[in-house]
Amino acid sequence: MNLPNKLTVLRMVLIPFVMFFYLADFIPYGIGKLVAIAIFIIASLTDLLDGKIARSRGLVTNLGKFLDPIADKVLTSAVLFLLMADGTLPEPWGVIIVTIIIAREFIVSALRLLVASKGTVLAADMWGKAKTMVQMIAIPICMVLSYLLTCGFNISDWAILTMQIISYVLIGVATLLTIISGVNYVVKNRACFKEEK
Repeated sequence: MNLPNKLTVLRMVLIPFVMFFYLADFIPYGIGKLVAIAIFIIASLTDLLDGKIARSRGLVTNLGKFLDPIADKVLTSAVLFLLMADGTLPEPWGVIIVTIIIAREFIVSALRLLVASKGTVLAADMWGKAKTMVQMIAIPICMVLSYLLTCGFNISDWAILTMQIISYVLIGVATLLTIISGVNYVVKNRACFKEEK
């Protein structure tokens, strides 16, 4: 449990707090959502820090390679479900987007297990990192949109429309990168599907 791995575990510990405050409608003026956004951003920053520290200090471990993508998946999936449930990601697109993202995570996780059974670890590549980065930007912006829609303040229609456009474009790009990175993982590791003779 070196420092990068501790940061990864911290990211996982913060997930229930993000969900609690996002759903804390009893806190007036949508302050709960603002707290959830702040915690999500902190959790996302730990993702940047743990990888940077691990590489710069030579602390890359198989445990880190295993835990880091799990922490990312659980964090982003949990908030995406919340955004879909409260209508910030409107039907049917919210359901489609979340299904694509979750399906990709299941596929890559299964692929990691298959590759691990052959004695290697499947680390994140450029497309996977780009997907994660865009998601970590798109999701808090969508959370801000949810706050604007529910805070009770008189927010102008122009401001909400602008935030909707930004949110939907970014989540669309994140979904596209999700598909590309998933296909890329499968294609690059297709040799592991061959039966050993």
